[in-house]
Amino acid sequence: MITQAFVLAAGLGTRLRPLTDELPKPLVPIFQKPLITFALDHLIATGVQRFVINTHRLPHLFERQFAEKNYLDYSVDLVNEPELLETGGGIKNAKPLLPDGHFLTYSGDILTDLPLDSLIEEHFRAGNDVTLALRDTGFKPSIAYRGGRIVDIGERFGIAGDYDFANIAVWSDKIFQHIPQRKISFIPVLLDWIAEGGKIGGLILNEGKWFNIGSSAQYVEVHRVVSSENWSPDFVHDPTWAARIAKTATIEASAQLRGLTIVGADVQIGAGAILEDTIVWPGAQIASRSQLQSCIVRARHRAEGILHNAIV
Repeated sequence: MITQAFVLAAGLGTRLRPLTDELPKPLVPIFQKPLITFALDHLIATGVQRFVINTHRLPHLFERQFAEKNYLDYSVDLVNEPELLETGGGIKNAKPLLPDGHFLTYSGDILTDLPLDSLIEEHFRAGNDVTLALRDTGFKPSIAYRGGRIVDIGERFGIAGDYDFANIAVWSDKIFQHIPQRKISFIPVLLDWIAEGGKIGGLILNEGKWFNIGSSAQYVEVHRVVSSENWSPDFVHDPTWAARIAKTATIEASAQLRGLTIVGADVQIGAGAILEDTIVWPGAQIASRSQLQSCIVRARHRAEGILHNAIV
């Protein structure tokens, strides 16, 4: 069992703008639930008891989300990076808070239910220094995988990739000896370690769902899948997370909600408003007699008039 995890949440969320203009990508809501909390739930289900989360943009919003320094009574330490350290530098920076040997890393901006237990079992069975979760993600494959080992990444050694990295990995504490104390991706670190004979392994995990939400269209698609397929990861124990209408929303009786419309907490929707296939984040307001089709209204913003395919 691995009891500690480093959750990467310091990215800029550039591809998802303007949804991430005022909210870090890991805190963007999926239905009524912040994206990063799916990662935490998934890790808890595998036995993780302590979390380290790195932050960069808008760190006060993470501090608000984890104000008690815990999540479901599991310890959460936030480590802010005033200057981005990238994935390798971020891991090195978190070393004082990851003292107990093996740990997991998990990107805080993906949503997946791939089998983490299988990844952990393979890591220890093979005696690996690092084990990457591999997957056919739809992106260009960059990782060359042969006989249970990672032999190249990005064709540095001239070997074509077979799979993509699924943004989850298991690490031994040997990694800290290989990462310099500076801004650096973990990819060149792993490549150097491979050249030195390090046991860098992987496991193909094509089971389940895997979403990397890189655009507003992909953001909407996640909601469509959850709704149309009635998909809910078995590690999420809150039966209300995928509710279309939050209990604290105020909706005038003459308003109409059509199609895949999702309304967050404390939203106010005025009389005669018509919303179709529209996602409304917590605290937003929809003016009376407005007509919104295929829109996203961000937290505490106000939408009015006739809008199509708009982000407010």
